[in-house]
Amino acid sequence: MTETTSPATRRLIAENARFVAELADRHSVTLESLLAILRSTRLGDQAARAAAIDVAAAALVGLRTETDQQRSVTLEPVVGAFQRLRADLRPLVRFGGLDVQFVEPPATGRALPGEVAHAARAIVRTAVLAFVDSGDTSRVRIQWDCDGLNLLIRIRDDGRGELTVHDDSLRPIAERVAALDGELDVSSTPGWGSDVGIVLPLDPPDQLEPLEDVSELSVRERDVLRLLVEGRPNGEIARVLGISVNTVKFHVSNLLRKTGSRNRAELAGLAR
Repeated sequence: MTETTSPATRRLIAENARFVAELADRHSVTLESLLAILRSTRLGDQAARAAAIDVAAAALVGLRTETDQQRSVTLEPVVGAFQRLRADLRPLVRFGGLDVQFVEPPATGRALPGEVAHAARAIVRTAVLAFVDSGDTSRVRIQWDCDGLNLLIRIRDDGRGELTVHDDSLRPIAERVAALDGELDVSSTPGWGSDVGIVLPLDPPDQLEPLEDVSELSVRERDVLRLLVEGRPNGEIARVLGISVNTVKFHVSNLLRKTGSRNRAELAGLAR
């Protein structure tokens, strides 16, 4: 990609990167579910094989239909969006040894914009995978609610209770929340677990051309900033822009310095 790439092209690239990241996120859960099935001591070889085939087949069907759904769905009923989340996590819950409690949102809740629904599911999946990786959590409680203006998400675990809002495992969540102009709060009690609260506006601001009028930002820095606002990690930004990860880190460092931001989440929020 050249330095003269048009804003419209860059927006299309950013949209494609977000779509690919959404697919990668969903299929990370699928792979984790397959591993949980194959490691399960409750299943014999034949039963594990059958369960793994079912999960893989369902994921394949989902992959083939996801593009059409992504293009056609602009609004999702909050209950339907929550049911899709449950379906995504069902194999992991069944075979992964993690007790996940789902608190259903009210059926009368306002429909969610597609971007908010996708982000909400990705946030919960990321959190659950982080809890699984920690090895200290046996129970997770997931609750969605809607106050008419915002989607309210609460995720509580029974782990060590050492999680903070600055924890590295929450960085992808913080960036997704910031990209939608939302709020993230974390409260922990040692020995009792952590409570993660997210507020996502149902009417997020339109995608902006971040800091477009700031002359000291180069074209490449603006490209990096747009993708960073979308919540993309350095590796994905590098692939989209055709540059190295070290170059992305260099541009991010310059953006932090020029804007006075303390971290990526604050930079993303400032850009919006």
